[in-house]
Amino acid sequence: MLNVLSITVPIFLLIGIGFAAAYFKIVSPADIRALGLFVLKFALPALIFTLLSQRHFTEIWNLRYLGAYGLASLLVFTGMFVFATVVQGRSRAEAAVQAMGSCVSNSGYVGYPVAVMVLGPVASIALALNMIIENAVMIPLALSIAESGAEDKKSPFKLFLHLASRLGSNPLILGIAAGAAVSFSGYQLPMPIAKPIQMLSMTSSATALFAVGGTLAGLQIKGVIADISRIVAGKLVLHPLAVLLVLMLVPTLDPAMKKAMLIFASAPMLSVFALLGRPYGQEQIGAAALMVATTLSFLTISVLLSLI
Repeated sequence: MLNVLSITVPIFLLIGIGFAAAYFKIVSPADIRALGLFVLKFALPALIFTLLSQRHFTEIWNLRYLGAYGLASLLVFTGMFVFATVVQGRSRAEAAVQAMGSCVSNSGYVGYPVAVMVLGPVASIALALNMIIENAVMIPLALSIAESGAEDKKSPFKLFLHLASRLGSNPLILGIAAGAAVSFSGYQLPMPIAKPIQMLSMTSSATALFAVGGTLAGLQIKGVIADISRIVAGKLVLHPLAVLLVLMLVPTLDPAMKKAMLIFASAPMLSVFALLGRPYGQEQIGAAALMVATTLSFLTISVLLSLI
C-alpha cells in the first residue's frame, strides 16, 4: 500500500498545488490556459515522440498485446459513448471526450511506476505498447468523433477535409508519426536535437497536473456528478474488467504481459484528459473526474495488486 501511495500521492499534491495557486489568485485563469496549451502543443508530443523513438520497432511490435488491449479499450469506449448519447442525451462531442476518459490510462505516470515495481524491465515494453494504442488509436478516434460532432452542419466531404486538416496538424498526432518513423528506421537523433526534446517531455506531467488543479478551482459540481461518476466507474472498473475478459481469449500471451495489461488498465485516466476536453466544453468535468479517479485508484490498484 505504501508503494502505491508513493506513486499516487505526488500526483494528488501537484493537483492540489495548482488548485491553491488558482484559488488564491497566485495565477490567473489565463495562466492556467497557457500552461494547458504548452502541455498539449509541446510537452506531451515531445513525451510521446521520446517514448516511441527510443525503442526499436521490433521491440514493441507485439500484435497479441496490441490487439487484446486495443479491443478491450474499444469495447469500453463504444459502450460508454452509446450510453452517454442514447441514454443520457449527450452530444457526440461530449460523449466522445467522456468515453475517452474511461478507456485511456495515465500509463506513463501511474501505470508504469506500479508495473515496474511489480514486473521489472518488462514494464517498459508494455508502456510503449500502451502508448501506441492510446495515442495512435484511442485519442485520435475520440477527437475525430468529437470534431465531427462539433461540425454537424458541414457536408460529408467538407467534414472529412476539416477532420483531416485538424488531425494532421494536431501536435499529438505529429508526435506519434515522428516517433514511429524514427523507431521504424532505427535512426538515433543527434544529441543536440534529442536533448531539448527530452527536456520538454520531462515537463509534461507536473505542468499538466498543475493546470488540472488550477481548472478545479473554478469547478461547479452541480449538474455534472452523474457524468463524473460514469467516467470514473468506466475507467477504474469497466476498463480493467474488459481487459480481463479479452485476456481470456488470448491464453498464449506471456503471463507477465497479462499482468502489465491489467495494471495499466487499472490506472486513472491520462493527466491531460481535462485539457483535451477543453475545446468541447469538458475541461471542468474532466478535471473533476481525474481528481476523483486518482484518489480512488489508491484503493483499486491496491486491490488489483493483492489479486495478481
